[in-house]
Amino acid sequence: MRSIPLIAQREIEANIAVALINRYAAAMGRPQAIAIARETIQDLAESAGRQMAITMGSHSLADLTQVVREVWAREGALEILFIDTPRDRLAFDVHRCRYAELYDRLGLRDMGIHLSCCRDAAFARGFNPAIQMERTQTIMEGAPSCDFRFSLTPAP
Repeated sequence: MRSIPLIAQREIEANIAVALINRYAAAMGRPQAIAIARETIQDLAESAGRQMAITMGSHSLADLTQVVREVWAREGALEILFIDTPRDRLAFDVHRCRYAELYDRLGLRDMGIHLSCCRDAAFARGFNPAIQMERTQTIMEGAPSCDFRFSLTPAP
């Protein structure tokens, strides 16, 4: 689906994004700089979700499962336990996140939630606006696992 693994792309982006956030923080304050960066990153993720749906030619939860396995978790970036669910749901827990390990190695763990985790719901929304994502915890924020729960909103 993509030539460069997503985790490698995130490493390249992290150094640039943090440098920009730090520069903007000096001018407008850290909370505002992070908020603007986060909003921009979510916009990019939503656009990437739309593009992925176009590339795949479909945007079902089964297709999203394929994206999780083949893109998000490529090269062992995530160790995932999928939970058996009905067809209108997708649920999995991440027990190892090399994205969190990457941000640790770069000394940017506190930024990982803003640079990486904040993308997930936005990507799903772009992939299919009827897909809702819930997550109550992340490894990035110190939890033992990330709990991803996706569901299809019933059509009116």
